[in-house]
Parts: sequence; C-alpha cells; structure tokens
Amino acid sequence: MLIIKIKEGEGIDRPLKRFKRKFDRTGKMRALRGRQQFNKPSVVKRKQNMKAVYVEGFRRAEQE
Repeated sequence: MLIIKIKEGEGIDRPLKRFKRKFDRTGKMRALRGRQQFNKPSVVKRKQNMKAVYVEGFRRAEQE
C-alpha cells in the first residue's frame, strides 16, 4: 500500500503528484495491461529479442 504524507499547509497538487510518481514506479498498471491479453511465450521472447536489437542499434550509433 502506498502511503503519502501530506505536509502542513500543502495543497492537494503536490501530494497527488508524488502518489502518481510512486504508483508508476510500482509497475502495477503495466502488469495489468500485460494480462489483458494472452501472448504465447514464443511471441513474448521474439518481441524481447527485437527490442534488444533495436536498443543495441541506438547504443552502437552513440558510440560511433
């Protein structure tokens, strides 16, 4: 459970922003969206490999 402390005299905007940031870091929404549709393990591995190749291309381009 996320606990956000509200400081004295603080508006709702700042604590809400802190809550959203903490919630994003937990990765719960990403996990829920991933479970909405079943993907075969082979498809998941293929996507991971394609992403790794894509990222590696950027890293190599930075080094050159």
